[in-house]
Amino acid sequence: QVQLVESGGGLVQAGGSRRLSCAASGSIFSINAMGWYRQAPGKQRELVAVIFSGGNTDYADSVKGRFTISRDNAKNTVYLQMNTLKPEDTAVYYCSAGVRADGQRIVRSYWGQGTQVTVSS
Repeated sequence: QVQLVESGGGLVQAGGSRRLSCAASGSIFSINAMGWYRQAPGKQRELVAVIFSGGNTDYADSVKGRFTISRDNAKNTVYLQMNTLKPEDTAVYYCSAGVRADGQRIVRSYWGQGTQVTVSS
């Protein structure tokens, strides 16, 4: 069984910063891509940023230049550094990872429970 647990959400003023963390645990053989998604009220879940096992990254246009995704492979953890936050960044942020569990041949996507980020104007 594999679990993803996010932390770091909360209330922040516009222009401020916040750092989210997501740690994967359990019977993990390997982790491929890790990413952050968000879902605002009344909107579909959208990809915010992704980091591949080799370190390449990709970002949604709306966060380019403000957010930075990184990972610590030794800790099976992915981070999202969010700077210059805007009210429109308010959402529940979810992490996701493509994990090959011990004893498994396939890679499955796992999700965290989500963490709320609220940016006040």
